[in-house]
Amino acid sequence: MTILQENESGHSFHIPVMGTAFTIDTPVKLGRFGISSVISLCDDELCETMGLHYAALFKKSYISVDKSDKDYRAKRIQNYLNLVNDIVSDQIKRMKEMSFEHDNDLVKYFELLPEKSPLGQLYKDMLASELENEKKLLQDELKKHIYAGSIDANIMTKLDRDNFDQENNPLSQEYSDALAALRGFATSNLRASIVFSAGFNRRLYSYIEQFDDFYPDKTGFLKKKVVLKVSDFRSALTQGKFLAKKGIWVSEYRIESGLNCGGHAFATDGYLLGPILEEFKTKRVELGDSLLETCNEALQKKNKVVFNGLPDLKVTVQGGIGTGKEQAFLLSYFEVDRTGWASPFLLVEEATTLDEKTRTLLCKAGKDDFYLSGISPLGVPFNTVRGTESEEQKLDRYKNGRPGSPCPKGYLVSNTEYSKKPVCTASVFYQRRKLKELETLGLEATNLEAEKLKVINKACLCEDLAAGALTINNIDNERPLKSAVCPGPNLAYFSRFFSLKEMVNHIYDKINLLNDVPRSNMFISELKMYIDYFKNELKSFSVAPNDRQLKTLIEFRNNLFEGIEYYKSMIPEFVQESVSYREIMKKELLEQYQILKSISIQYQDELQVAAG
Repeated sequence: MTILQENESGHSFHIPVMGTAFTIDTPVKLGRFGISSVISLCDDELCETMGLHYAALFKKSYISVDKSDKDYRAKRIQNYLNLVNDIVSDQIKRMKEMSFEHDNDLVKYFELLPEKSPLGQLYKDMLASELENEKKLLQDELKKHIYAGSIDANIMTKLDRDNFDQENNPLSQEYSDALAALRGFATSNLRASIVFSAGFNRRLYSYIEQFDDFYPDKTGFLKKKVVLKVSDFRSALTQGKFLAKKGIWVSEYRIESGLNCGGHAFATDGYLLGPILEEFKTKRVELGDSLLETCNEALQKKNKVVFNGLPDLKVTVQGGIGTGKEQAFLLSYFEVDRTGWASPFLLVEEATTLDEKTRTLLCKAGKDDFYLSGISPLGVPFNTVRGTESEEQKLDRYKNGRPGSPCPKGYLVSNTEYSKKPVCTASVFYQRRKLKELETLGLEATNLEAEKLKVINKACLCEDLAAGALTINNIDNERPLKSAVCPGPNLAYFSRFFSLKEMVNHIYDKINLLNDVPRSNMFISELKMYIDYFKNELKSFSVAPNDRQLKTLIEFRNNLFEGIEYYKSMIPEFVQESVSYREIMKKELLEQYQILKSISIQYQDELQVAAG
């Protein structure tokens, strides 16, 4: 019989990080079912709070770490990850002691697996067996191959605030937010991956060298692995080489759509997801071979164990996947190892942590309610939904003459317009000064109000993204709790709460959970978003744009045209879809081509000047 390899999950999807709190305890909720998920390490205060909550719930000892401790951030994160690992380990141990009875966790583990997976097939054989001895042997064999989903963690590399001691003296760089978070993960007892997102942070990547768990042991095993969330192949190669030169192997390249995603949206220069996946597909072997040589040279120089063969190198994709057929197509045509499903799980109470009011808001929201906003203090476009309590609170504060947030956490500080020490643009400190400055510029009333709204539009994401986790768990908090949420636009096609089993069955194309709202193929949806983004960029640069800006827009436009041509050639490959589905794809591609062509004509003079 064929069985999965050691510690290998039978699932072909994972749940990516969502916000700071929505997946903060997802491993506790469903890690025992072999589903991998990602915890955000942004908010150490939330880690501390949830650690105390779950320690009490599962009757585990837990040491609280006060902010007076010099290394409090790393210790809080380490403690929380260790606790989650211990809880999931206990859950797996109890599952292996269960019998195969209706509706218990043991049965649920195997019923959630894709039927075509080796372990799923073995489970079917066990159910079909009529011989008692054979059935018992098969059950014992199944239990040997129960493994928890990976308890991975995420560091958003842009969030790397330098910190100060109790006397306001600057601490050395290893106490910065990102480096301290990495230290917390690296010193935990997890066997898992750290996911780096939002770009290249040299000092963070260099700091990895300090921890032995990121180097191979005598068997080539990596206790701690590195995953890079990337937007294109060039970025993957650049970051992969940087780490390989330090003897650090990247075990997974996690490709995410630039716009068709939740949370912060980092648009590419017009490169679409399909062509990006094609490049990874064709250059994957080349990538692995070149990086292995570089990595082994570095390991030799450090007198570390070298890899005897190519270590694990996975390519995964996430962002806007909505049907089982899209899932299957990505796995088969682009040969990715796994997919990421995020926003739809916000409607699965068994999987994510969110207050009921906000979850209900997501169920009722229509296509026009999901939008790419300017609410992030980082100045990066941010996918969200209209009507959140966070949105209401910031407007109320402005109307009542008290704009801005007290900024109790400060993870997103970046602005130095009015101070030497960076502050957050959602803070009271910044917004009061910015609004006062606007009053002195002599703007017309309409323009002045528009500029003021841009200022007060920034939300306190540190507080508001974490609010739902405290509310739903009845955790006391001295500050007002008003939830924000960061779903991708794909959530418009899901309109009710779902069970875990329902969502997993939808992913594996056993059932269809989509509502009746017409939905384009994921690649066409992303194309539409990029064309809208391109048009808005042109508008924003329409007043005296410089040559560099215009040349960037020309490259953006040309990449979109090339992407459209690529999709035209790819449509016949959608063999699992109906003829009418493929015809609709062709029609929508032609429509988007015409829209892009029309935009180019509208701005023809400006673009020609830049091209010349």
